[in-house]
Amino acid sequence: MTDQPAPALRGRWRRHARPELWRFLELFALCGFVVVQPLLEVIGGSPDFFIFHGVNGGQVVMLVALFVLVPPVVLWGVGALSGLAGPRVRRVVHLAAVSGLFGLFAIEVGKNLTPVRGGLLVALAVAVTAVIVVGYVQLDAARQLLRFAAVGPLVFVLLFAFVSPASAVVLADDRPSRGGVPDVTGPHPPIVMIILDELAMLSLLDETGGVDAERFPNFARLAGDSTWYRNATAAAGWTPYAIPAMLSGRWPSEELAPHHASYPDNLFTLLGEVYQISASESITELCPPWYCGDRPEWSRGGLPVALAESTSLLGEIVSPVDPVRNPYDDYAEPTVQERLGAMAAARANRPDFRFAEGLTQSQPVRFQDFMADLYGDPAAEPSPPGTAPAAPGGAGAEATAAGPELDFLHLLLPHTPWSYLPDGMRYHNARGLSVDGPWWGRLALQRYLLQLQYTDGLLGETLDALQATGRYDESLMVLTADHGVSLTPGGAGSRELGPTDPGIVELAWVPLFIKEPDQTEPVVQDGNWQHVDLLPTIADYAGVRVPWRVDGISWRREQRTTPEKTYYPYVDQPGTLDGPAGLARILADPTAIPPVPPAPLPELVGTAVGDHPVLDGDGRAEVENADQFEDVDLDSGIVPALVHGTVPDRVPEGTPLAIAVNGRIGAVVPVVAGDEGERQFAGLVEDTDRFVAGENQLELFLVPDGSTLHRL
Repeated sequence: MTDQPAPALRGRWRRHARPELWRFLELFALCGFVVVQPLLEVIGGSPDFFIFHGVNGGQVVMLVALFVLVPPVVLWGVGALSGLAGPRVRRVVHLAAVSGLFGLFAIEVGKNLTPVRGGLLVALAVAVTAVIVVGYVQLDAARQLLRFAAVGPLVFVLLFAFVSPASAVVLADDRPSRGGVPDVTGPHPPIVMIILDELAMLSLLDETGGVDAERFPNFARLAGDSTWYRNATAAAGWTPYAIPAMLSGRWPSEELAPHHASYPDNLFTLLGEVYQISASESITELCPPWYCGDRPEWSRGGLPVALAESTSLLGEIVSPVDPVRNPYDDYAEPTVQERLGAMAAARANRPDFRFAEGLTQSQPVRFQDFMADLYGDPAAEPSPPGTAPAAPGGAGAEATAAGPELDFLHLLLPHTPWSYLPDGMRYHNARGLSVDGPWWGRLALQRYLLQLQYTDGLLGETLDALQATGRYDESLMVLTADHGVSLTPGGAGSRELGPTDPGIVELAWVPLFIKEPDQTEPVVQDGNWQHVDLLPTIADYAGVRVPWRVDGISWRREQRTTPEKTYYPYVDQPGTLDGPAGLARILADPTAIPPVPPAPLPELVGTAVGDHPVLDGDGRAEVENADQFEDVDLDSGIVPALVHGTVPDRVPEGTPLAIAVNGRIGAVVPVVAGDEGERQFAGLVEDTDRFVAGENQLELFLVPDGSTLHRL
């Protein structure tokens, strides 16, 4: 009798457990190829994604585990429950799951190998899947092969963890600087360093080649006390390569995560034993936690946001159509309102003027935290913009009692998505708008410059804070950008422009202002500055000697005698720029780069509709964001300033179209032919005073003769 249970258990295993194991292995293998491999290939090559969203190594492991285990477990679990209805139902449900996964895999392969999209791709995927499923049902060898493929997801995970660029984030360790112990020479002035993003140097210029003080008063204010290196160029067009080059003093050499585990020799590890560091990075994490502490997840989203973004990415991977999206939307700075919530922001005691209102509601969280550090208490909320709270204990002396401070901020402004207006109000970005072509390039330039004006306002708040706390004169202040942005037609928005591309002067030449301690007179330096010079130059000012080999030079000690510039459009393909020719091209006509046409009928902007003859037209316009005008909440800091849609196809291309809000014309734009001949328009109402709380009246008029308004 004691020998009876074992054969019975083995028989039950063969009848029930073993078939379920095979089914799970089949689903596990297919989910590996459909979900795990394509997803890990994308995010594994983008470690900046994890850094930007504040996802640490343990959370990356959790994220990967969710995508490896949840899909097959859920599919298998649903199938197992269906077995309660009988073996036949169980087999049908499992076959349906296998067929669906084969179909998604066929779509992914089809998107990678062919230009076919949409319904035709689905039809082809269905046909291929039918053949594969027949083989799966009829051939035992096919099923065995699929089960052996269950090792695939494990291989994909190991490659992601140990080989991909993201491995530095997953397996980050506490490696110290490899360069050795730096020599400390002193003195050590306080350092305030701001790196902006996608800021072309020529964007700041007026017709004379100086800083446009009317449009950018705070950049001009800083330039008045600084050395302006007007011939400064970025190391690369991509932030994950440009910033490590700036902060390590070495040219890019390979695809590495912009992380302290990959770049243990950098500005923060150099100064960490001398300076008290407060660093707010965005898509880099070069400052190690033993100098900067752990990154707060709440300002960047952490695992929940990374999970949502990854799920959205997976949806795009398996979709039979290419998504219409702006990839840079993923790098929009989270705002104070998004962090605190609308009610908390509404309770803020702020002055009643638009910039302060917009700043409180919409300023990026990183900037708010940076300001709190400048005022001397990283845990405290800064006072409302426009006021100047005193630092604890006076002019900030106690803040530096433990050593000089290094306050570092990398802010993704004026980086896309362009959604800020100069007064701090925002508008919703429109997905799918081109940046190339004459009019679209002009609209992009307009939006970019308005966001840059908002950035100028933030710089003004920074300068006010330093002066209010008594730190401005004694501090070394550095303001620059990691790279520029090209809006020149033919290469607009590209980050991979070569040395001879027309837009390279917009992408490579960046602003650089260095205010020495106690400097009060402006200096313009047109020597051949390259951004690998930043680390050795700052180190000299900070009184610390760099112990590792650098490619840059310290401009306190020497200047370059050769005019050529090194620039990396690709990390493994350095190019050479003609420095004098590039600077001469910029200064020859600063406001004409990029070349864009003028807006039509600028004299109509700001005038009342009633000041012009109005005729009723017979056409109808479709405004894609018309619903945003139904209930405008000014306290949210968001207005529907970007108006876009279509007009009847019979309207001639180039016809001026006036956009009026609440009875006053806010913009005039041309009608533009789309890719398929449709007539499109898009315009930005810059003056936010045109909007009122609640319902707003939007009117569109064609102006074919330049004066009479034809209502749509």
